[in-house]
Amino acid sequence: MNIGAFVCSCGGSCNIDLEAVRDGVDDVDVVASSELLCQDGLAGMSQVIEEYDLDQIIATTPEPSCQDRIRGLADEHGLHPEASVFVDHRETNAWVHGEAAATDKTARLINATRAGLREEAPSRTVSKDAGNRVAVVGDPGTARSLTDDADVTVIADGQDFADVEGLSNVTIERGRVVDIEGSYGEYELTLEARVTDDCIDCMDCVREGPDGMVTEFPVDIYPDAPDGAWTDTCPTDAIDLAGVTRTVEVDQVIYPGGRDDARGGRLGFYTGPVDAGTIAAVESQLGGIEKPQFLDLEMDVCAAGASSQEGCTACVDACPHGAVDRPTIDSVEFDEAACENCGACTSACPTGATQLREPSNRRLAREVEALLEDDADGGLLSRGDDGIDTQVIAFVCSEYAMERLRAHGRKAVQSGDLDYPPILPVRVNCTDTVGEAHVMHALAAGADGVAIVGCGGSCLHSGPDPKQDLVDRLNQATTDLGLGDRVGFFAPEAGNPEAFAESLSGFVEFGLDETPIPAGDYEATGRSDADREEPRPNPDFDSHGWTLESVRTILDHVDPEREVIRGLKDFGVMDVSDACTLTPTCTNLCPTDAIQRTGEGELAFNHADCVNCGLCEEGCPETAITMHDGLDRSLLPENRGGEAWVTVHDGDMLECVRCGKPFTSVASATKIEEEVGSQVEGLAPDADHSVFEYCSDCRSRLLFDQGEKR
Repeated sequence: MNIGAFVCSCGGSCNIDLEAVRDGVDDVDVVASSELLCQDGLAGMSQVIEEYDLDQIIATTPEPSCQDRIRGLADEHGLHPEASVFVDHRETNAWVHGEAAATDKTARLINATRAGLREEAPSRTVSKDAGNRVAVVGDPGTARSLTDDADVTVIADGQDFADVEGLSNVTIERGRVVDIEGSYGEYELTLEARVTDDCIDCMDCVREGPDGMVTEFPVDIYPDAPDGAWTDTCPTDAIDLAGVTRTVEVDQVIYPGGRDDARGGRLGFYTGPVDAGTIAAVESQLGGIEKPQFLDLEMDVCAAGASSQEGCTACVDACPHGAVDRPTIDSVEFDEAACENCGACTSACPTGATQLREPSNRRLAREVEALLEDDADGGLLSRGDDGIDTQVIAFVCSEYAMERLRAHGRKAVQSGDLDYPPILPVRVNCTDTVGEAHVMHALAAGADGVAIVGCGGSCLHSGPDPKQDLVDRLNQATTDLGLGDRVGFFAPEAGNPEAFAESLSGFVEFGLDETPIPAGDYEATGRSDADREEPRPNPDFDSHGWTLESVRTILDHVDPEREVIRGLKDFGVMDVSDACTLTPTCTNLCPTDAIQRTGEGELAFNHADCVNCGLCEEGCPETAITMHDGLDRSLLPENRGGEAWVTVHDGDMLECVRCGKPFTSVASATKIEEEVGSQVEGLAPDADHSVFEYCSDCRSRLLFDQGEKR
């Protein structure tokens, strides 16, 4: 594939050195520049596309009209509609940075874009069938607006629609909503009413009942209505003040006064004020949906549980859209049609069972590595040459956060007195995508710091709290590694660029020292098992393996005082008490095979493979296991002469008195004999030993022989 990069200074409004940018761009077939690329420069751009037979274009313009002109030119040359990609050299760059920094940053952004394109995933789709049934709770006006295309049911929810017109094409359901379960295409509403379906709308109860407590249409009674003789007026005995429930099944729900348990909202479930966007969304999803596939799932490595024991709950806890469910206590299930591409489950998952397709972790890694430059090579401008002195990787949400940064840039060019440090942006779908693996990788690649730039309270997914919690955890980890605080969370506010500039400047200019970890020559594999004969079954760039690889790289350049690195959730340390009887439960349950029982009566633990799912602790019948968070350097094989396994419990094994084979622990055999020995006493009266001293094979033979003698 032939790739060309085109750099513009927007008629001189972007103060960048075009020649220096051209010199700083790597790994493309041609770099060209123009003062006004989207207008006077189009003819020259056309010649370059023709001469170099380009298949892909990287151009520096954030302006939609300019992008359209360049796409049009690319289309004239027969390029794919998505073959033109764009870099912001203006609002989030030259308009808020000095010339040297903006020049340096522009070249790096082009290089990172090229690196990311190399890892771009092919598009795939998912679909889900649904019907046209829509339930609207308490809003007859909205119900009317949907009747042309949908089969609409309006739930009265205690309201009286007697004077509401235009509901002839709407099904009316009495009752109040007490519960809503399910997902898009299969929602189930539970309604409670004080009037049964035997009601014939005779109006007797409306006339005789307490004032204001009986609705006329549909007929229903307020929950706190008093009992009395008036209830006997019903000719069909349809009044039930204790309440009756029934369910209504629909494909989508509009509930203006409701609350969604999913923090970011669920597909096909709408709460809050209804507007034209709500109606359009509902109508677009009638009959089913087809959408991009956002996730790659490898459930074989999932640590959700086993044998009716609950293990890892990370994805279920993290998903803000109700797209991950736990149908059984030991499994999870993804509704890919309900996925909103925020990445919360993928950054939370320790094993790689769920990963974003685009941008993939591999793509993000390559973009980060391309943005960071080594002083020894000089880069475009070395530290101290007024280029980018402090290298801060910024994971920026592509929704409101990016929009606000661009708006801040427009404010800056108007006022002329606003700037902030030249952070190196990596666009993510939402900052929910960012987890400990991404941050530790950026630091391992040589970043001086990491900024997570999100939407704050405007976040369409999980909100700001999980990001701040992540920052707090990772600053604990970087401090334990001897690096001090290296991570910050920022939420630019609309119309307040000064606050963002001040907080970011404080973090970059006063909070960060130069990292001891070199940049510019690092390429992550996304694996922690490169030296092992039998690799882990997990996919590349799973959170646990990728984080461990990054921490090991960091440890090559630092000398921390602590052995245990706190703040990393995907690592656990096992503590086993004397209550352990060496049953095989924990070894059978462990989803990463990080626990093994030896024939010598030892329980061994592999810290490097443990993802801290808690399944062993949950399932231990003796409650002998306690798991502690943290990465213990002393337990890693490189600090133990290459030995990955450490003994966490040492007990005696019982050998079969007949064949000599070790078959269980002495403690386990003793415990079982104490619990059930009296019940099996006399099964083998002529045996020389207790039946508990025989292995299962020899015990079966013994009992068979004893039976034949009787």
